[in-house]
Amino acid sequence: MSEAGRTLTVRVARITRQAEGVLAFELVHPWGRALPGYSAGAHIDVHTPGGFLRTYSLAEAPPANGEVRRYLIGVKREPASRGGSAALHERVREGDLLAIGAPRNSFPLAAGARRHRLLAGGIGVTPLLAMAQQLARDGAAFTLAVFARSAAQLAFADAVRALGARLHFDDPAASEKLDLRTLLAARAEDEHLYLCGPAGFMQAARAAAAHWPDDAVHVEYFAPPETASGDSLDEPFTLRLARRGITVPVAADQSAVSALHDVGIDIPTSCEQGVCGTCVVPWLAGAPEHRDFCLSALERRSKLALCCTRSRGATLTLDL
Repeated sequence: MSEAGRTLTVRVARITRQAEGVLAFELVHPWGRALPGYSAGAHIDVHTPGGFLRTYSLAEAPPANGEVRRYLIGVKREPASRGGSAALHERVREGDLLAIGAPRNSFPLAAGARRHRLLAGGIGVTPLLAMAQQLARDGAAFTLAVFARSAAQLAFADAVRALGARLHFDDPAASEKLDLRTLLAARAEDEHLYLCGPAGFMQAARAAAAHWPDDAVHVEYFAPPETASGDSLDEPFTLRLARRGITVPVAADQSAVSALHDVGIDIPTSCEQGVCGTCVVPWLAGAPEHRDFCLSALERRSKLALCCTRSRGATLTLDL
């Protein structure tokens, strides 16, 4: 099994309050061994009490020597939580054991880019914090801007301030203010933009960066943005699995990942909304109708998210 496909058992070594409604969980190997390595922007899947599977970004850059001794995640207690964040906040204690997936990265720093602009909204600071720490260590050119409702709700505040981040607080009494359109109006040559945060922030930031080239904008959503729903029904189609030499029918009311599960092919999933990238696989032929929020325009030329992708034609060929 590949490293990315492993399930690990970790011990909760420490839990600290990082902001209003935000806890940081420090996860270590139960026997003190090194953990699988990762790159800035990576995330892990956490199996929480109650049987929930949730994805959380790693909130610090990996050690310079490559020997990872802990994973650090930030978990915001969502008022409308379906069970994941509530379980971690209310039921997990220091010393507990948790099952997690090995780190995966669907939101990496652009290789070869000379300049980086990082914009975070709320708890979206977690992957960007790791990126900023990595860039600072590498001596790379970058800026970090963090938007939060108030200073009390700024997660990982000490680490954020240590990186010289520019801050914006919605609180009318706060003096720290930034304007997204002004912030993103100009783009330097070979500059890449990274965005992570809640739906409202992402919508505003993407609108402000509409003039940036698609291949220079990298995004990670917490949840799919709200879109107008139509009355049209999905059409059935067939998956052709090139490496297995078989075909699998997908019904109109069924996802591709569900159809594969029905024939005994296990595809890992987490959010099942096209956000986390867990079910992304390569495709070879056909005309996929991408409905995910995790892949860039360039990545969609060769990859798709099985949980939400449909086909514009009768057959879609996957590299599976």
